[in-house]
Amino acid sequence: MPRKTFECPNCGAEVVVGKKSCRECGSDATTGWMSSEEIDYQSIDIPEGYGPEDEAAGQGSSPGATRLTATGVLLMMVFAAILLWYFSRRF
Repeated sequence: MPRKTFECPNCGAEVVVGKKSCRECGSDATTGWMSSEEIDYQSIDIPEGYGPEDEAAGQGSSPGATRLTATGVLLMMVFAAILLWYFSRRF
């Protein structure tokens, strides 16, 4: 028995009747089968520093990662100071 399909109004891909969305472009009946160009991304509340433009510019790191790096550098410096003190007293 052949599957019944219809053409996606947005991208033209074949969609199986009964599926909730197009597997190619993600459009569905709820969104009105709109294309990705029609979506208003400005209405989405995304915090500064988390967008794709920020990641491309190297600003996508999280504050937790920066804190972890600073803590690691501080611990290495303390360890180096202890080693210097220890070996300077032995020789």
